[in-house]
Amino acid sequence: MQRALADIRVLDITQVMAGPFCAMQLCDMGADVIKVEPPGGDASRRWDDPQKTDSVAFNGVNRGKRGMVVDLKTPDGAAVVRRLASSCDVLIENYRPGVMARFGLDYPTLREEVPRLIYASISGYGQTGPQAEKGGFDLIAQGVSGIMSVTGESGGLPVKAGVPVTDVGAGLLALSGILAALYYRTRSGHGQHVDTSLVESGVAFSVWEASEYFATGEEPRPCGSAHRLIAPYQAIRCEDGFITVGTANDRLFSRFSQVLGHPEWVESTEFGTNAQRMAHTDMLIDQIEAITKTAPRSHWLERFEASGVPCGPINSYSEVLTDPQILAREMVVDTAHPTLGSIKSLGTPIKLSETPLDPRRPAPLLGQHTDDILAEIGYDEEAISRLRGLGAVG
Repeated sequence: MQRALADIRVLDITQVMAGPFCAMQLCDMGADVIKVEPPGGDASRRWDDPQKTDSVAFNGVNRGKRGMVVDLKTPDGAAVVRRLASSCDVLIENYRPGVMARFGLDYPTLREEVPRLIYASISGYGQTGPQAEKGGFDLIAQGVSGIMSVTGESGGLPVKAGVPVTDVGAGLLALSGILAALYYRTRSGHGQHVDTSLVESGVAFSVWEASEYFATGEEPRPCGSAHRLIAPYQAIRCEDGFITVGTANDRLFSRFSQVLGHPEWVESTEFGTNAQRMAHTDMLIDQIEAITKTAPRSHWLERFEASGVPCGPINSYSEVLTDPQILAREMVVDTAHPTLGSIKSLGTPIKLSETPLDPRRPAPLLGQHTDDILAEIGYDEEAISRLRGLGAVG
């Protein structure tokens, strides 16, 4: 099949999550992604077992790529990457600012050699500013960006989001910038530098919270599963667990009230309008749960859905990954891996009708394609042997 990025080559000099996730999306879209790893490999290769180099975690964000081992700290290794960059459309790196410059592989240097190169940097805090040189981790970025200040129950301990939102978010922002830069290059012929960070990703996700602060000057506070502008829009306790309901307007609240047997709520001074419901949220939830706790989740989900009230179960991952809708959308795929065997992994959430994505290829073994890639960029067997002897490649 045709792939959207079939003529694009990407140099992936990233590790762990944000950068690899970004490069994997380009790979799924058809780009030839060459992952350059240091001696010993990407740190996530050993998360399942320190004695092995092919973890499920690594496969989860590196599928479909070709892999090579290059020691950028050696002059010959850096020279390999410079030559490789000249054949690439995109380079992605997630070192701290300044590190790639020490290797002679920073954007200003490579731009002189490859003006069409799109160079994407994903860091903790961005390439500029007083904290640019700090390292970045998802947990730290969630705290710095404010996410942890509004996550969890009111009055509770600080809680991070359960998934690495700033890591994945930064990867998606970089992907967006790369695709925009590729489109611009088709008109101008020029590459450019794409610069984003984990902290900025977290700030970008805070649209409602920032709007609230700008409008009121008051600090947004954690409110559990509830919405800070709409009620009821949160998790509701049932006899056997929780469901979520989202009554985003008065019309939906009217239907919701009728299902619960209290149509008079829409005329009351406590619950008649969203502003009134927000002012009396605790009272409203107490009255709702006094009713919903008398029957199981399935009972309420069936009744709310029949009335057109947005609702859903709170699924565990065992339920998510076997859900008929998720399976129908091919969000779980089987992959044949040379050392892990047949493994399941997440599919792609991007569906393109003319150029479908391919999420079923395995991640590379450590250094699997080193020789092939070196030969493609002009190294003969003698030169490759010399590089190995110097420890520049592996």
